[in-house]
Amino acid sequence: MPVTNFNHPDPYQYQTGFDSYHETEAVKGALPIGQNSPQKAPYGLYTEKLSGTAFTAPRHENKQTWVYRILPAAAHENFIAEDSSSYHTSMTTETQKLHHIPNQLRWDPFDLDEKVDWVHGLHLIAGSGDPTLKQGLGILMYAAGKDMGKEAFYSADGDFLIVPQHGVLDIQTELGRIIVRPNEICVIPRGVRYRVTLPDGPVRGYICEVYQGHYQLPELGPIGSNCLANGRDFQAPVAAFDDEEESDYKLYSKFNNTLFAARQNHTPFDVVAWHGNYYPFKYDLGRFNVIGSISFDHPDPSIFTVLTAPSDHTGTAVADFVIFPPRWLVAEGTFRPPWYHRNTMSEFMGLISGDYDAKVGGGFQPAGASLHNVMSAHGPDSGAFEGASNAELKPQKVGDGSMAFMFESSLMVGVSEWGLKTCQKVQPEYNEHSWKPLKRHFVNPNKTT
Repeated sequence: MPVTNFNHPDPYQYQTGFDSYHETEAVKGALPIGQNSPQKAPYGLYTEKLSGTAFTAPRHENKQTWVYRILPAAAHENFIAEDSSSYHTSMTTETQKLHHIPNQLRWDPFDLDEKVDWVHGLHLIAGSGDPTLKQGLGILMYAAGKDMGKEAFYSADGDFLIVPQHGVLDIQTELGRIIVRPNEICVIPRGVRYRVTLPDGPVRGYICEVYQGHYQLPELGPIGSNCLANGRDFQAPVAAFDDEEESDYKLYSKFNNTLFAARQNHTPFDVVAWHGNYYPFKYDLGRFNVIGSISFDHPDPSIFTVLTAPSDHTGTAVADFVIFPPRWLVAEGTFRPPWYHRNTMSEFMGLISGDYDAKVGGGFQPAGASLHNVMSAHGPDSGAFEGASNAELKPQKVGDGSMAFMFESSLMVGVSEWGLKTCQKVQPEYNEHSWKPLKRHFVNPNKTT
């Protein structure tokens, strides 16, 4: 059976559909009828528009949501930069502070950290581009063990794609609540404010933040209209609000990878109703419908793409989110693991659970990661190669109980100081252990003894 959360109890309600236009109200009649911005909104609410694209973006790309809230989001004190000593060296993507190196890299499992909350548990491990120009991406690890208090957080830099590896995230957003567990993902769009609490204790996982564009479903081409991730399986929250007369809150902003904070005397979670197509959503990876070869060879790993953030060049992504779930292999006469390759795309891999079938030596573990940058050669380790080269090619189920994934980007990514040194998780002998043991098998028919 695929890894899935179908039967896991969830206390919250959801609307279904990817990129659908949703409308929801926590109080009947809170949504205006026929107008987005009436002279007086129902129940004395304030009207506010949340825009994820330029007003003049093409209709099929335009993302916006109208919210009807108790007080506007603008009602807060000035933002002040937080003390950078506790976070800045682990969050910055300043180009001069990233290490651009061609070496293959792999990390041991990252530590849990029970001393910090979500905001202070974010660590940039690799990135490319510049959020001020809305170009590129950042790859982060998170580890936290404390609930956020009367606080909220948002990123002005980009959309967060959150991939939990350990623990449960209870995410209270302006637009409603979402529970996210391992083998589920969640996307929080740029600017949406939220608060994270931890109902089952410490959490750990991965984030791919795109500074450029938004995540969308990949085109299916000759695959047709079905398979991979189906739009009906994505879930968005329904409106839910806090009604507090006066309450002191701290609002955090991630702005050009610098943390700012502002005070306000009311809850940020006061949206009573909303409608639009710009909102957070979640997806259960167990619902991904895998396809593959039923004859010989095997297709490119792009057939495992769940979500993509396209660049301006057709068919080329700022970031693809690709998974390797449980699946059957039936190809005849075929070397079944990934072939050895050098890729113009950068590949950052993580492991949520189990063992990845192309890395059998034990060095790639859940909560760990690897990075094969632009044109850095890689492929199966020596054990996987020998096993696959000599295996009986009968139908075989691989990946039971496992879920590996990849953030793939057309950009050359640099590794942060935290990722390369501070975290102390880089495996110094990754290359040597993986590929140095490969043996020469070539028999030259033209060579005489």
